[in-house]
Amino acid sequence: MNRVTKRTWMMAIFVALLLGGMAFFAGEYALKADRWVVATGSPHVYNNSNLGNGTVVDRDGVVLLDVSGNRAYSDNAETRASTMHWLGDRNGRIQAKAVANYAAILAGYDKVNGLYNYAGETGVESLTISAAVQNAALRALNGRKGTVGIYNYKTGEILCAVTSPTYDPDNVPDIAGDTSGKYEGVYLNRFLQSTYVPGSIFKIVTTAAALECVPDIESRTFTCTGSYEYGTEAVTCERAHGTLDLKGALAHSCNCSFAQIAQLVGRKNMEKYVAKYGITDTVSFDGVTSAKGNYDIKDTGGASFAWSCIGQHSDLINPARFMTFVGTIAAGGKGVEPYLVSDVTRGEETLYTASGKSTGRIMSEATAKKLQQYLRNNVRTIYGDGNFPGLSVCAKSGTSQLGGGQKSNAMFAGFVMDEAYPLAFIVVVENGGYGSATCVPILSQVLPICKAALDSRN
Repeated sequence: MNRVTKRTWMMAIFVALLLGGMAFFAGEYALKADRWVVATGSPHVYNNSNLGNGTVVDRDGVVLLDVSGNRAYSDNAETRASTMHWLGDRNGRIQAKAVANYAAILAGYDKVNGLYNYAGETGVESLTISAAVQNAALRALNGRKGTVGIYNYKTGEILCAVTSPTYDPDNVPDIAGDTSGKYEGVYLNRFLQSTYVPGSIFKIVTTAAALECVPDIESRTFTCTGSYEYGTEAVTCERAHGTLDLKGALAHSCNCSFAQIAQLVGRKNMEKYVAKYGITDTVSFDGVTSAKGNYDIKDTGGASFAWSCIGQHSDLINPARFMTFVGTIAAGGKGVEPYLVSDVTRGEETLYTASGKSTGRIMSEATAKKLQQYLRNNVRTIYGDGNFPGLSVCAKSGTSQLGGGQKSNAMFAGFVMDEAYPLAFIVVVENGGYGSATCVPILSQVLPICKAALDSRN
């Protein structure tokens, strides 16, 4: 009897373990099956770590990539180069994670049927970018390293996110053997993965903080003699600007005025508002996450703190995140995060549709409206409305000093305050020199193509 009882207990334990294992597997399957099927190396989904099936089109239905048979890119060489950092190359050195995020859907997968086939019908993934805008941006960069990012701050759709340098995946150059530096960092998606010293575009952040925490900031004036001293150190301007108010200090990008504004705002408030605005946070969309920025004023003296409010010191921003920040200003202090993939369809069935994720309110509507006015004034009085005919552009330039004898990076960030053209943008040209002189001509070539892209949908 004892032997029978013992065997019964052993059998019960075995059955319990079996049932427990089955329950665990069922739970893991329910939670993780989507990830298993798109695990790197899956021959059903990937081709050298990139999308291995389906068709990818731009916002106008232009075919960018067809993987229904062999991996076939656009028949336009410029389009192949301008979109490669989002579509990936043939050997997987550049991974298209945002596009591949929907690979399981394109492959024909669900939890009930696993990977299946819609009678041989190929899935279509529609991107928000425009091939025409991508090409215009790449052409305007003209071989210089950098990025141009533009998105609709009302919907979140990315119209342009170009990285340079790039290359034609159907005509790969000898990158390993290149000694000119032309292809340095070519595998990097600069819009998403890079961080840059922001220079004076960061003065938008400091101005916002001042408007929110210094009650009489607009009635104050600041005197610039060309230098503002902190003992043996100093913040300097290229010339003496004289007496300026906050609006004028931003328009003339006066470092000495902003050193004084920084003192009024204070260290704790700068840290508070940098965190509140998400300047150094990552931004995530379509399964990818941007690089993280930096704002660190620990153990800094007065001059270093002032330079941090001017966009120097150890400040770093990611282009995708900063573009979202200025877009939120345009939207009245509460915007939407960007996205790249609009929808995924198979035949008449829509398998996925994107929706803009709200950033939540990051600043008061009053502060956002005042910044809109200030940045609009910058373009009217400094950069010139004639560079952007038919558009109400609001912007700030930046010249990011790098040290070590390097030529400064050129920066330009802002937005269009037109109901029909709600576009926020950032332009970065590495070692490009002065921000406005370098970036305004680039943007003036790209914005009209964006305007046409939006008009085509209306």
